[in-house]
Amino acid sequence: MGGFVAARGTAYTVAGQPATGRGSMGRQGGRDFESVVLPHLDSAYNLARWLMRDSARADDVVQEAVLRALTYYPSFRGDNARGWFLQILRNAAYAALKLNRAEAAMPLGADGADAPLPEPADPGDDPEQTVIKARGLESLDRLLAALPIELRETIVLRELEELSYKDIARVTQAPIGTVMSRLWRARRLLAAAARKEVVP
Repeated sequence: MGGFVAARGTAYTVAGQPATGRGSMGRQGGRDFESVVLPHLDSAYNLARWLMRDSARADDVVQEAVLRALTYYPSFRGDNARGWFLQILRNAAYAALKLNRAEAAMPLGADGADAPLPEPADPGDDPEQTVIKARGLESLDRLLAALPIELRETIVLRELEELSYKDIARVTQAPIGTVMSRLWRARRLLAAAARKEVVP
């Protein structure tokens, strides 16, 4: 079985087995498991980090999602691998949150969530631009983290992962109308919170 490498150098393995070459995890419709899942690990980690609000727990959820995807792979029909895998990831994240409902229900800012992951500096930026960019990213992270989870996941999937409404509906298992409503509410709340930060 193969090893997986995701963003930030995190290694994901399946059942700790050594690599035996591509296609060793089974094929579905002419595609092997690695070619279906590997391209979407960065997106999966991004969504997991926003749902879990903790990078270590996000890694655990991605690992669990990879294992679940391997289990469910025979049922994969070959269309929209990204949406299929992100739906599995979301289900794994919600299951993990339910295991620790008390922590998930704590007020924002009181749960010890880790700080936003720093972005590497662009070598073309001067120090002043680097500080301005870092503050902007910290502000965005803070504003997104304050959204209710169903709004946060919807806007992350749309604005950061650039999924279509149809794909978001599949991942979140919500009607397209609900997806659109959640996006409208999330954008409105983000705009209001951003105005409060600018005008104290």
